[in-house]
Amino acid sequence: MMGLTLDTALLGAAVAIVLFAVALLYRVARGPTMEDRVIAINGVGTSTVVVLALLAAALDRPAFLDIAIVYALLNFLASVAISKFIVERGGVL
Repeated sequence: MMGLTLDTALLGAAVAIVLFAVALLYRVARGPTMEDRVIAINGVGTSTVVVLALLAAALDRPAFLDIAIVYALLNFLASVAISKFIVERGGVL
């Protein structure tokens, strides 16, 4: 009988998070406000970082962690830049 290995569990968790990120794409497309879209995009970016970290552990590829760190930084900077643009445009009450 084949048991559940740690690698299989990590890959399964990565697939589940990808499915949740796909569900977040609905909020990106439908809004209703720009702030909702920014939060959803940030959620998709965070999910991507977590999936990369899970894949790094499951596939024994430490380089994926470097990519995840860079992507997390870019995700943060993009969120700050978009939020600053929204505030300057007067979109936040």
